[in-house]
Amino acid sequence: MFIKKAMILAAGRGERMRPLTDICPKPLINVDGSPMIDHILNHLEEIGVTEVVINTSYLGDMVHKHLENRKTPHITFSDEDTPLETGGGVFKALPELGEDPFFVINGDVVWSDGKTNCLKELSKAWKKDMQALLLVVPKDRAQGYQGDGDYDIAASHHLKRRVLGKKAKYVFSGIQILDPRIFKNWEPGFFSLKAVYDRLEEEKSLYGLEHQGLWFHVGTPEHLNATREWFEQHKEVTA
Repeated sequence: MFIKKAMILAAGRGERMRPLTDICPKPLINVDGSPMIDHILNHLEEIGVTEVVINTSYLGDMVHKHLENRKTPHITFSDEDTPLETGGGVFKALPELGEDPFFVINGDVVWSDGKTNCLKELSKAWKKDMQALLLVVPKDRAQGYQGDGDYDIAASHHLKRRVLGKKAKYVFSGIQILDPRIFKNWEPGFFSLKAVYDRLEEEKSLYGLEHQGLWFHVGTPEHLNATREWFEQHKEVTA
């Protein structure tokens, strides 16, 4: 299925990236010469997505200013006086996103594709009976990540969240396709997409696709420096 629209989540404070985020929203921090949000928009444009909604809150005027001259894809802003978290932010933007499935991507995601654009692979893997399809990364391809993982994948491609005290094989990338129907029993306000995923998992409606490239954990200034070094060393590969 061709996914026509996308949402980029860019409203967060980026606390762990301070002091850099004291003066710059995290999606505008440069990774390899361009801000993270530009890389995301370029990936979306590459596969033909023409409409993108971006939510803003913290230092949102800087995000507006940075993107004011970008022609493609067409950008609509969903501004939040008070950050609504990931789920609440998507819920608020639903009128702009329409009735068909759409991409949702965290504004601070950094990745390197395998042989093909992972967004294209995610779109190809989407089935009509799905409600949510998350791109997940094996921990050995999650650069800089040292946690216990987020999910395991069943043979049916259903996702199962890591049990407390255990470890899981995959890390959630912050990249996904969602069907707007998943929000039909939710109310506007502050809530996380994690709560939505948990409900979908109970209903056997949460699916995962393994990312074939690399994903970078850019949570702190130290992780950022390591990511910048990787891209500097692999310019020919990622060009």
